[in-house]
Amino acid sequence: MAISFRRAGAAFFTALSILAGGMTHQAAAADMVRGVYATDPGVCGNDKVLGAISKKFAYQVRNVPNLPMVDIVEFRQIRENRYLPSRPDWPIERRYCIANVHLTNGHMRDVWYLIEHPMGFASIGSNVEFCVLGFDRWKVYGGNCRVLR
Repeated sequence: MAISFRRAGAAFFTALSILAGGMTHQAAAADMVRGVYATDPGVCGNDKVLGAISKKFAYQVRNVPNLPMVDIVEFRQIRENRYLPSRPDWPIERRYCIANVHLTNGHMRDVWYLIEHPMGFASIGSNVEFCVLGFDRWKVYGGNCRVLR
């Protein structure tokens, strides 16, 4: 019995180290944002959150076919539109936000985003999901970003 537990434990930690070592920033589905908490009412305008959105957007437009090659220049009119605090049956705090983004091509678009805590890697930190209106080509967040509204 003791040998099988040792083998199982060794296999588990080997698999965990392979997974952790094989992760790259581009492959991470939910990028952790450290030092940002959904309970902070000003988190929608936090520089780390907006930086994460800009970085992920730049990756998206370069890797999804038929999207214009633009970057986010500026965020404006940042506001929160919904807050769901944690509960005993749902321990994840969620803050839904909206902002206007100015793009390098001169256009302005709405960006809808969600900040979840604790949803970073191993439940450390926060996760940021976003959708720029007109750039969700595969409708990951439904038509017109409705999942994040």
